[in-house]
Amino acid sequence: MYTDNAAWVYRMLYARVGNGPNAEDLTAEVFLTALQPLRITATISQVRGYLRAITRTVLAAHWRANTNRDVTPIEGLPDLPDSADQTINSAYDQAHVVLAALPENYRRILELRYLQGHSIKDSAAKMGISIANAKVLQHRALRRAAAQNEST
Repeated sequence: MYTDNAAWVYRMLYARVGNGPNAEDLTAEVFLTALQPLRITATISQVRGYLRAITRTVLAAHWRANTNRDVTPIEGLPDLPDSADQTINSAYDQAHVVLAALPENYRRILELRYLQGHSIKDSAAKMGISIANAKVLQHRALRRAAAQNEST
């Protein structure tokens, strides 16, 4: 199984992470993960499908571990001084005008996600809605805010 599939798994990972050592480590992790639960009687196409699924999972875990950054909420920052650049002030004011024109649930999801830095899961919990509903609400709110911004 390893000799038949190691090359394409490595190439796929290398194309995503961009360097050899990480791709080698992730390739080894894919095969270590795959060997234990894999059935001996699996066909070649089943093995490749299984390896693709594990490769995606390992790659996602790698990105989560290496790109997890803290988000600084905007609400805790001091107000802009009067001497601040006029462009910044107008953008700040324009954002508040656009948010004020949105329905309450749209404004709330955008405030939680982008002004306070909450995850989609935390935002959904604070609003008392499902995660799927929060994703849809966020998408619609962003579209409405973009349309509102273009009209102002």
